[in-house]
Amino acid sequence: MAQQNNQLDRAKFCCSICLDLLKDPVTIPCGHSYCMNCIQSYWDTLDEKKTHSCPQCRQSFTPRPVLVKSTVLADLVAELKKTGLQAAPADLCYAGPEDVACDVCTGRKLRAVKSCLSCPASYCEKHLQPHFDVAQFKKHKLVEPSEKLQENICSRHNEVMKIFCRTDQQTICILCSMDEHKGHDTVSAAAERTERQRELEVSRQNIQQRIQDREEDVKVLQQEVEAINGSADKAAEHSEKIFTELIRLMEKRRSDVKQQVRSQRETEVSRVKELQEKLEQEITELKRKDAELKKLSHTEDHNQFLHNYPSLSALSESTHSSSINIRPLKYFEDVTAAVSEVRDKLQDVLRETWTNISLTVTQVDVLLSQPENKTRAGLLRYSREITLDPNTAHTHLLLSQGNRKVTRMSQQQSYSSHPDRFTYYGQVLSRESLTGRCYWEVEWRGGGEVAVAYKSIRRAGSYNESLFGRNDKSWSLYCYNDSYKFWYNNVETPVSGPRSSRVGVYLDHSAGILSFYSVSETITLLHRVQTTFTQPLYAGVLVWSESTAEFSKVK
Repeated sequence: MAQQNNQLDRAKFCCSICLDLLKDPVTIPCGHSYCMNCIQSYWDTLDEKKTHSCPQCRQSFTPRPVLVKSTVLADLVAELKKTGLQAAPADLCYAGPEDVACDVCTGRKLRAVKSCLSCPASYCEKHLQPHFDVAQFKKHKLVEPSEKLQENICSRHNEVMKIFCRTDQQTICILCSMDEHKGHDTVSAAAERTERQRELEVSRQNIQQRIQDREEDVKVLQQEVEAINGSADKAAEHSEKIFTELIRLMEKRRSDVKQQVRSQRETEVSRVKELQEKLEQEITELKRKDAELKKLSHTEDHNQFLHNYPSLSALSESTHSSSINIRPLKYFEDVTAAVSEVRDKLQDVLRETWTNISLTVTQVDVLLSQPENKTRAGLLRYSREITLDPNTAHTHLLLSQGNRKVTRMSQQQSYSSHPDRFTYYGQVLSRESLTGRCYWEVEWRGGGEVAVAYKSIRRAGSYNESLFGRNDKSWSLYCYNDSYKFWYNNVETPVSGPRSSRVGVYLDHSAGILSFYSVSETITLLHRVQTTFTQPLYAGVLVWSESTAEFSKVK
């Protein structure tokens, strides 16, 4: 408390210009006291304007007051110095290199706490006080300390610029508005600020909304990352289980074949050994008989010979053929050939299906699709070479050009029976399944339909079961003469556009986009579908009589 009282006492005897204890104190007519040198220096700087005002209350004096040292104040200051208050307190806030200095302070300047746009000047806490005490200063505009106050002063007229010229988009002073800016669209700087402030608030609202939207997008993307990781982990886990099951199945089949070979070997060896033992017994019996006959042949007694001959000469008939006929077998070589055939078929299946598996993995695309290209060059980035599957071709369709061209024939072709074959309409599907982003083109002669379909589409049956576009498993563009029609789920949609012998098809499977184009020197969108595809798609065509369709090799 004593320290606060001392600081308060000291403040009463401090010069508001140098903020130190009064030196040669003088009191001016308004009643405020200053160091004689401080107030003289302050008025000296104002002599050009011929005004002599108080730095605190701004009261002006004419003529310049004569300064006389106040002996009473001088004595009081001397007494204060004896109490040890002559040193300036350490916590005074002097202006540093990065601070805005008070424009009123002389000597070592204090840090400004406010700048006045009306004066214009910057003030420390003490010199700012008149802006709160004096009525004419209370209307001044105070802002945070600024070093750019001079930018508010017109360099030509040395006046505060309070007007905004909308014609030249710059701030000007009142004299400028009557001079070179005369006749221009001008408003007060405050009014222009108010309007721009509204625009700024709208911009901020837009920015804040975009920030909110982007934060939501970030959350969605984070969820997608988690979903991708979870889906990938499940796919890897399930694939591992499936391959493990396949390996186990192969191991079981290998064990079964091995066991069957061993069992059959034991059976056949047992049969051969059984026969071998019987033959060896017969050989022993024949040798014994041969010995008896040999002994009989050496008998000298004719009567004895004739008496024993009938019982010894009779041979029991052999139960086996006189010779063993071995069939020209390969023994178990045929088993090896059969297993090799299974191996080759499995390799073919894996080779054919692995491409689809690999494409399915690499074409995973969870982000929103890029805007669809409007040029053929852009679409060709996604070009796919399409080949037709003979097992799906109707029997009156002839495939050629490496199964890329199909021709409608009057006579049936020699196709084998297959469950995937279309049996009622002249249709055919591609061998390749289509996922991700794909583009292909079909060159026409005659008429027909360009389509995509799920593999599960019916291959036989009524009009709306197996015909492209007449069910919920296929989408079709009808092309004939100068007209187009789009069909899906037996609903017809008229399509307008330039007739061309070439139709382009763009598919973005994950985005559910299917687009048909008329392709000539330019490319024109005929029809676009936005839906959700639940299965891989297959390209298809329906070819009418005396017509051909060829899937072009686009580059």
